[in-house]
Amino acid sequence: MKALKDSVRHTKEVRFSELPAEGARRHSDSRLPAPRNAVEETSDLYGVQNWGSEYFDVNLAGEVVVKFEATRETPVPLIDIIEQLRQRGVSTPVVLRFPQILDYQIKKLVGAFRSAMQEFAYRRDYIPVYPIKVNQKKEVVQAVLGFGERYNLGLEVGSKAELMIALALTRRRESPIICNGVKDDAYLRLALMGKQLGKTVFVVLESLFELRLLLELSKRLKIRPLIGLRLKLSARGSGKWEKSSGDLSKFGFTTPDLLRCLQLLHQERLIDCLHLLHFHIGSQVTDIKRIKYAVKEAARTYAKLRKLCPNLDYLDVGGGLGLDYDGSRTASESSVNYSVQEYANDIIYSIKEVCDNENVHEPIVITENGRMIAGPHAVLVFNVVNELALTNGPIRVDNIESKPQVIQEMYDLYTGINGKNYREYYHDVLEQRDEMFSLFNLGYLSLEDRGLGQELFWGVCERALKYAKMAKHMPEEFEDVERLLSRKFICNFSVFQSIPDAWAIDQLFPILPIHRLNEIPDRKGYLADLTCDSDGKVDNFIDLRDIKESLELHALNGKPYYLGVFFTGAYQDVMGDYHNLFGHVHDVLVVADGKGSCHITKIIPGHRIEGVLRVFGYEREEMVAEFRQRVAEGVAREGLKPEWGNSLVREYEAALGSYTYLALD
Repeated sequence: MKALKDSVRHTKEVRFSELPAEGARRHSDSRLPAPRNAVEETSDLYGVQNWGSEYFDVNLAGEVVVKFEATRETPVPLIDIIEQLRQRGVSTPVVLRFPQILDYQIKKLVGAFRSAMQEFAYRRDYIPVYPIKVNQKKEVVQAVLGFGERYNLGLEVGSKAELMIALALTRRRESPIICNGVKDDAYLRLALMGKQLGKTVFVVLESLFELRLLLELSKRLKIRPLIGLRLKLSARGSGKWEKSSGDLSKFGFTTPDLLRCLQLLHQERLIDCLHLLHFHIGSQVTDIKRIKYAVKEAARTYAKLRKLCPNLDYLDVGGGLGLDYDGSRTASESSVNYSVQEYANDIIYSIKEVCDNENVHEPIVITENGRMIAGPHAVLVFNVVNELALTNGPIRVDNIESKPQVIQEMYDLYTGINGKNYREYYHDVLEQRDEMFSLFNLGYLSLEDRGLGQELFWGVCERALKYAKMAKHMPEEFEDVERLLSRKFICNFSVFQSIPDAWAIDQLFPILPIHRLNEIPDRKGYLADLTCDSDGKVDNFIDLRDIKESLELHALNGKPYYLGVFFTGAYQDVMGDYHNLFGHVHDVLVVADGKGSCHITKIIPGHRIEGVLRVFGYEREEMVAEFRQRVAEGVAREGLKPEWGNSLVREYEAALGSYTYLALD
């Protein structure tokens, strides 16, 4: 937290209310307050009040604003932050990070558990733990630890590299380090080294092999470890990660192996080293009932073991606390049917009930809730580059009588369609299109006539869809027509780098324009990224009752048009890949001071071309030398002037230092 305050103190203050006239009036027309019902309509259309009510809203100018505690009186428009970045020469795509949201999420989590403990007379403590795998970025981890220090917040790690971060950054002895994952001798040595330094490092074991390895190493080093055991519960989670839990899950001890562990610990006189019991039923658990079942099963196991193991004092219930990405408060895969308070209440009540029944001491409760803490704090913002559509307005054909018969008939369908015949004409145009393709393949149609025929076909489809939507019940067949007619918006980002979960597991994120929401969007479309991969698109969008296959958007008007993808703070940064060598985007930390001002406290530049190339073994000097050789060969072969070759080399060197994304906004 101190580092964050220092950063604010040494950063030039940015008052968005005092932007230069040119920047402030950049989109002056859209700044004029629209009728309230227009803004309400667009806000409802994108469900902002459902998923973003805590931290995001839409102002009367139709701009998405940040409205957490420090900006409550004067919410800050995201578009103003983007404009400030543009004035500093920072173009989109960018990730805007609001570290204060991390603080609010941690407060909410701890407050919920403390309230539950008070309500149910729970006599032990609660400690939050942040799973570092959710977002390992230094700025995120430091902020989480700083904000969570007063709650003894700890870190969960799953590899040697993550453990080294935890050993270096955790300051308080009371802040636990939970060591999960498969372990070797070096991993265990690091954990024991942390124990020797006085840190609370729990080695959570998942197999008898790991236990034997730890026992042998602790004897050799003469360090008594803090041991945790991971349970393989019969209870299963829900949602996308349901298969990662239950009897067939990848991790944890079965009951027979758990008993063998206890026997081995007794034999080695290390039973007093067993301090923690751990389980995990998967990420983003959508149904609270699954959490209750798992906690009850784990609490019962804890109570039985507590009678045999005098120092067993902690119950780590793992993660699973989900985010309501779509705002529906249901058990759908992109939502959760419970609140944070209900989550805490059910965990504490279930443990308390079992321990009272078994007449054992309640455990100190640990949770590993990374998605809930980190998810809301980051917003990906990118600009739309182009809009592509299958139809381009009204079609006029001169001398239609001179065209082939099939084209004439398609034109008659196009001009004659109405609200009574639209279904019949739609079926007719499908037949005419098939005939047109056959004639073209046989050589009876020119390329120009085929092009005109395709325009007419999609024109008939568009008009038929318009009439179908006016009907009391839209025929089912036109749902596919609507999807096919969706416009393609080419966007300046990479799905694979910035929101890989949208591609890999069909994760839904809230997506909407961050400005122009005082205008009713007049078209629908899907988002296509810059990569040359057909999967590089987003064509599923949140909706309160369903999943939409297209997003309502505005016509491009020659000015920059920005979209935001919200809740991208969990997993997206660390799981992105380099498809087509698009690298990390610019990272921007933004802090509000509660006085109507925002501070851009840090800008972490995204990858330049030479940086991404270096990841894959291409060094700048070698690349320039190779290109210079190609230029020399070309100059000699083509008889060109050496000055022209030198100019090419300079241009090549300059390009190596440029952003991997388009510079069009």
